[in-house]
Amino acid sequence: MPGKKKELSSQQSADLLKTLKSRFEKNANRHKGIEWSKVEAKLKSHPEKLWSLNEMENTGGEPDVVGVDKKSGEFIFFDCAAESPKDRRSFCYDKEALDSRKEAKPANSAVDCADSMGIELLTEEQYRELQTLGKFDLKTSSWVKTPEAIRKLGGALFCDRRYDHVFVYHNGAQSYYAVRGFRGSLKL
Repeated sequence: MPGKKKELSSQQSADLLKTLKSRFEKNANRHKGIEWSKVEAKLKSHPEKLWSLNEMENTGGEPDVVGVDKKSGEFIFFDCAAESPKDRRSFCYDKEALDSRKEAKPANSAVDCADSMGIELLTEEQYRELQTLGKFDLKTSSWVKTPEAIRKLGGALFCDRRYDHVFVYHNGAQSYYAVRGFRGSLKL
């Protein structure tokens, strides 16, 4: 939304940092060898990233640090909620899919929502990496970044975990379901 201020108040920042620190400490298995003090220092120096993490938090994503990018040295956050973030469900895949619907349009698309939040949809590889850190999407599913060749043909990919296995499926990009949302990633 144009003109929307992408900065948190000092109280919002303090509250979010407290939430993120608590989650970080409770889930040490997700980020072995990473020190919270370094993450916090980087967060404080990038208010726009803190704003994006707040958007992830406010929509039910429960973002947490899951690693460090080997090339850039950036910390990587993923949505780590047990199920697909509750306020990011019932979206089709992207704007093209949304525009193609003649009736019963969803409120938004996964790609546009992620863009407005300053995050990216998880790739299939990232989704599988997330699943090594816990068991996610046992009742829901999540759109993942779809290869252009599939998207050009009208399809999009989504994933879930069933029978203790991660599955990748396809659907028309214009489809949407109450139990399908998306998970995002953010580098800092």
